[in-house]
Amino acid sequence: MCKIGYLVPLNGNLEEEGSVSKLSIFDGSNVIGRNDIPVIDNRISRKHLSLTPSPHSTSVHVFVEGTNPIVVHSGNKRRKLNSQEKATINDGDIIELIPGHHFFKYQLSTKTTSSSQPIRHFHLHNHQIPSTFRLLTVPPLPLSANTSSLSIPDVIQGDIQIAVLSNYMLDIHWLLSASPALSKVPHVLLIHGESDGRVEHIKRNKPANWILHKPPLPISFGTHHSKAMFLVYPRGVRVVVHTANLIHVDWNNKTQGLWMQDFPWKDQNSPSKGSGFENDLVEYLSALKWPEFSVKLPSLGNFSISPYFFKKFNYSDATVRLIASVPGYHSGAGLKKWGHMKLRTLLQECTFDKEFKKSPLVYQFSSLGSLDEKWMAEFASSLSAGSCEDKTPLGMGEAQIIWPTVEDVRCSLEGYAAGSCIPSPLKNVEKAFLKKYWSKWKADHTGRSRAMPHIKTFTRYNGQNLAWFLLTSANLSKAAWGALQKNNTQLMIRSYELGVLFLPSLIKRGGCGFSCTSNVTLSEDKCTGEESSEMKKTKLVTLCGVGRESRDRLPEEMIPFPVPYELPPQPYSPQDVPWSWDRQYNTKDVYGQVWPMM
Repeated sequence: MCKIGYLVPLNGNLEEEGSVSKLSIFDGSNVIGRNDIPVIDNRISRKHLSLTPSPHSTSVHVFVEGTNPIVVHSGNKRRKLNSQEKATINDGDIIELIPGHHFFKYQLSTKTTSSSQPIRHFHLHNHQIPSTFRLLTVPPLPLSANTSSLSIPDVIQGDIQIAVLSNYMLDIHWLLSASPALSKVPHVLLIHGESDGRVEHIKRNKPANWILHKPPLPISFGTHHSKAMFLVYPRGVRVVVHTANLIHVDWNNKTQGLWMQDFPWKDQNSPSKGSGFENDLVEYLSALKWPEFSVKLPSLGNFSISPYFFKKFNYSDATVRLIASVPGYHSGAGLKKWGHMKLRTLLQECTFDKEFKKSPLVYQFSSLGSLDEKWMAEFASSLSAGSCEDKTPLGMGEAQIIWPTVEDVRCSLEGYAAGSCIPSPLKNVEKAFLKKYWSKWKADHTGRSRAMPHIKTFTRYNGQNLAWFLLTSANLSKAAWGALQKNNTQLMIRSYELGVLFLPSLIKRGGCGFSCTSNVTLSEDKCTGEESSEMKKTKLVTLCGVGRESRDRLPEEMIPFPVPYELPPQPYSPQDVPWSWDRQYNTKDVYGQVWPMM
């Protein structure tokens, strides 16, 4: 029998009663009652409640067996359960037996359950790689935690003729050492968001054939924050959307994510029609206003490299839709092209399983803007869009914000130094209305609990099933997502952002075998963009939902997603403090440092 966790007796001040033994919780049903409390109290039923661990999860189902009620304290929420009622608890939640007011805190065992095992069993065949998103390698972690993850040489490889690299921060010395293949690329365009002082340094150290470009920022306090790569090969183009700055710490010590797919050149004799992905891509690239340049590609001819050059590739098999932000005041037809209104528009066109009706939302990111409750409702309306098969709306989802605590940062792979990449001030973090949203960063099952998240993801889920999943550069801010103005007829956005939306309807069974870096024979039924009448409906499932024992023989319609954090996320306990980078922390971190560092 496997021990899952403990019930820790607490006193009236909710402090641990060191003189009283913990109650072990095992697989199967665990009955708690009168004989388990430290004092005699006949008001407690002999079988007061039962606890049953949830399969493939760290949560526990609670059922009130006796006639008297209990109260579940989860974060700052309090819920009373009467006889025959049930609820779910997570690590750190408190159960109060009443009458009598006897308190127990649920504590997950340090010997983690099957859902907390690293992703050593997560293997994808090459033809499946474009169909899912990947975590980036974190070298300090055990090899088992880096199964199926990618490093920068896995992405920038092969006979690249043109490289367009879009990012916020970049370190030229690190980039060339981490990706030697770049030094051999004849044409490199770097689209960046660096300050003027940093740009001078980059100009002095970049290769002579590299072009630097900073897109226009027409509205104050905006940034070019998008992180993407467009790599042109003799066989096609590789499009990469990711979350890492082009600096050492981002590709080595953080939890990061990446989507990558290769697309062939269009047949110029019978050019295919455009697609939603193509239109969104070219329109976004056009907003960057980079200086056009001419190239001569061996055996292909002369080209002017403008955004419209990227219409020469066949994106009909794209497994994602692009969600981009560009600065400006967007109205009319432009209202639905960018930011959270673009996401709302795409989700409104989708039909989802009824299990996602009023299901929760997760916002996970690395920087928190100055928010208010009105905008949070506006944003949630966009992420709650969509309908069930009976045409009824999914309805508003309750949001949960996954955000590292001070203890998470202090004990991370980098100690307090990791906090410099979670740049949110106290004035943004301490707003009272945010307290109901705070949820823990917990990533044991992917081995990344101590690799602080720089990844940004947004999703709607039920259990371990995902309605949709968004990987993006956008943090939770009005600058990134836009804010509606003028009676909702105008969307104001300050920054450039880029993300990819995964929808079950877009991810084709088996993926697409095309590769720019290997001679893969295209399968006509996989890569023409035409759906087979026998194609099964795909389903996005977290690794915990897949189950460790079945990952090597998954049904083709099930798409495993290495979501780095655990679902459902656990609410903060009363002791948890959200990280803010402008506070002073005197408790030393794992390297003996305090914050701010001297």
